[in-house]
Amino acid sequence: MSYTVRPLSDRTWLRPASKRTATRFSSKWKETEKLLLEEVAHLDGRQLVIEVDVREQDLRLDGTLRANAREAATPGVVVAFESKHGPMLHRCDTFYAPYAWQGPDWQHNVRALALTLQALRAVGRYGATETGQQYQGFKAIGGGTPMPAAPKTMSREDARAVLVEVLGTFDGSAARGDTAAQVRRARGLAHPDRHGGDHTLAYRVDEAARVLGVSR
Repeated sequence: MSYTVRPLSDRTWLRPASKRTATRFSSKWKETEKLLLEEVAHLDGRQLVIEVDVREQDLRLDGTLRANAREAATPGVVVAFESKHGPMLHRCDTFYAPYAWQGPDWQHNVRALALTLQALRAVGRYGATETGQQYQGFKAIGGGTPMPAAPKTMSREDARAVLVEVLGTFDGSAARGDTAAQVRRARGLAHPDRHGGDHTLAYRVDEAARVLGVSR
């Protein structure tokens, strides 16, 4: 399977540098690339696009990075593709690489997304969800093509359901400040450190917060 690299089409979701974490991954890019392509293939994926925070002139006509490409401005990446469950969009800017020998920051975030896809597939393997249910929060409009703006991957009802799942309850009629407090609690409970390093739930809470209009 081939893929295309594109510049980030939306940067509004990127977090401040102070909120990023030193990478925990040591894998080389070829290993990460292989894992990502395998996981996309398991979803019958096609039209795979990896968005990286580079300039248009850093890309060749065939959609690959030039050897002399400028370093990506931020570690943020988006992985988008068409799948058997519909268009998918996953994004991550959690990690940076403190040492040059670790390679570009953005590649570590692609690794995180590939592992997330692997974890989501494991959910379905054990029959705990209906077919493809675990991917609902990552569905996007027009997956596999660069997005002109951040798509709403959840309805407000879906977002509330995510917070009920994490908190056990959620007051959707609460004042804005109280809603933000509920989201903060949910983020704490969904932190990857509480889930063996798995970022899946944390990503879903972040997406729910975005849909509900709660910033960090």
